[in-house]
Amino acid sequence: MGPSAARFPDGRLHLQHGPIDLIIQAWGERSEVEIAYLQAITRFDDILEVLVQELPLLRTPLTQAYPLLRGPVAQRMAAACWPYRASYITPMAAVAGSVADEILQAMMKQRNIAKAYVNNGGDIALHLAKRSALTLGVVNNVDNPAIDARVALHAAMPVRGLATSGWRGRSQSLGIADAVTVFAANAAAADAAATMVANAVNIEHVAITRLPARTLRADSDLGDLPVTVAVGTLSASDCVTALENGCRRARELQQQGLVYAAYLALQGDALAVLPSSSLSMHEAGSTAVRKIS
Repeated sequence: MGPSAARFPDGRLHLQHGPIDLIIQAWGERSEVEIAYLQAITRFDDILEVLVQELPLLRTPLTQAYPLLRGPVAQRMAAACWPYRASYITPMAAVAGSVADEILQAMMKQRNIAKAYVNNGGDIALHLAKRSALTLGVVNNVDNPAIDARVALHAAMPVRGLATSGWRGRSQSLGIADAVTVFAANAAAADAAATMVANAVNIEHVAITRLPARTLRADSDLGDLPVTVAVGTLSASDCVTALENGCRRARELQQQGLVYAAYLALQGDALAVLPSSSLSMHEAGSTAVRKIS
């Protein structure tokens, strides 16, 4: 099956090809929105095909030699992951965010759109024109989805992407976070950073089960690294310790300018690493969100 395009009853655009599943929405004059959607559909046509051509290199851990990748999405992936090359990371850590960024760029070309998003399985690229804003919901547990927090993003903020990682998600994780949501300059940057912060939400505990990544998925880019497959009930102090380990990593990335803010959740507890400027994050469910500036 090749790439498909469809419209939801509410007008949103749905693009799907293999593992790539995008939900897209734009606001503006109807003619501008329709042309933007057409540009997105056109650009989507060979996204997966071109990516697959470079999969072996994209699944190779980064070293001190910058990877020579040809495709524009692959290049986005490498650029987003490059700051983390001292740790184990492959460009695949930023694949979902990079696809979202690429489609957003294509649909915005020469278009007059007030605001838009491209949502690739929770990794989201954003367009916010002057004086526009979007309020986004944050989900702690994809196995029991609910809006646990809300964050208001405004055009003046340096945030045009967000991404979520954790052991419960579609990606494999070295850590035990239910979810780590990162806000950054673009979706690719958020994707890579969310992976690293989620890996850092970690402790050693008998209730945690890990297995080599390749035993769960033969083509995993994590090879024999132990990824989390189950997390039993942890004490409140264990949860706090794991979350604080993740927060330290998030603050390091924030100080390096790689992350604007991060939200970390584990078994009903959550910590938010916020900038000194006013990013508003509000509880929307029963989870108590403690905020760290």
